[in-house]
Amino acid sequence: MINLRPATPADLNLLRRWDEQPHIIDAKTNDDWGWEIELDRTPDWREQLIAQIDNRPIGFIQIIDPALEESHYWGDDVAANLRAIDIWIGEEKELSKGYGTQMMQLALNQCFADSAVTAVLIDPLANNTRAHRFYERFGFQFVEPRRFGDDDCFVYRLNRADWENQRAIASR
Repeated sequence: MINLRPATPADLNLLRRWDEQPHIIDAKTNDDWGWEIELDRTPDWREQLIAQIDNRPIGFIQIIDPALEESHYWGDDVAANLRAIDIWIGEEKELSKGYGTQMMQLALNQCFADSAVTAVLIDPLANNTRAHRFYERFGFQFVEPRRFGDDDCFVYRLNRADWENQRAIASR
């Protein structure tokens, strides 16, 4: 069973090591996450979480409010009441074990626990077809291609109603 805990400065070396893993380099944008600074910060608009099994870290999740996020990564005109997720498994040996699915379920539950949240956004690299299929299994719908900095990405969106319908179907 996977649980989530806040990422802390004690996770700095772990996150740096994960950043160097080939499967992560291939899957995430070129942005510098600034771990040394960001792990000490806890702004109201962001959660940085470590996914773990029996206290063993296996992955990372970041949930942000894109309307309030300081860098305006998602743009200046992003709607209120959205969330955006970044998610990855740290070690390649932990891939294809269902951990990503469990992590995403936990992240979506956390996002939609706030009744004001209307949808969740994600922005996988345009060439990361494996990630596209992963998100589509959760009901995310392709919105548009978009360039974020130097990266060509696809924007996907999961509306609350679609998420609730999927949960209802799954519980039957």
